[in-house]
Amino acid sequence: MEQRISLITLGVDDVARARRFYEQLGWVGQEVEETVFFQAGGQAVVLWGRDKLAADSGVPDDGRGTFDGMVLALNLRSIAEVDEAIREAEAAGATITRPPAETFYGGYAGCFRDPDGHVWEIAHNPGFALDDDGNLTLPDFGASGGA
Repeated sequence: MEQRISLITLGVDDVARARRFYEQLGWVGQEVEETVFFQAGGQAVVLWGRDKLAADSGVPDDGRGTFDGMVLALNLRSIAEVDEAIREAEAAGATITRPPAETFYGGYAGCFRDPDGHVWEIAHNPGFALDDDGNLTLPDFGASGGA
């Protein structure tokens, strides 16, 4: 599995409040379907409803520490690479929380927890460009109707 992080998704209680906070820090975000994306160097920081993030990751969020509200993501170049990375993680001792499958955004992804419970999403998203070094570049969501 490649040693890098493409996205850090923070599960937040109030997306609008969280967006205002980061924008007051000088960050520039793009919102699409109640999700805010910030380009952060060769990665992205994403704000999404905590309940939606937990459900999407296949992890319960019972308020007792079963979910820490953050998901690390590794975006890869193909569906086959996603399947291979998930197999590698499981062989190394990860618990698969969502087997790889097609996603609501037109990509393909699966999730796992490492032995300490940290959630990772392994994804192929054809809408997110990766350069030769694996750096992620967000698209201009405004060009496709996002706000």
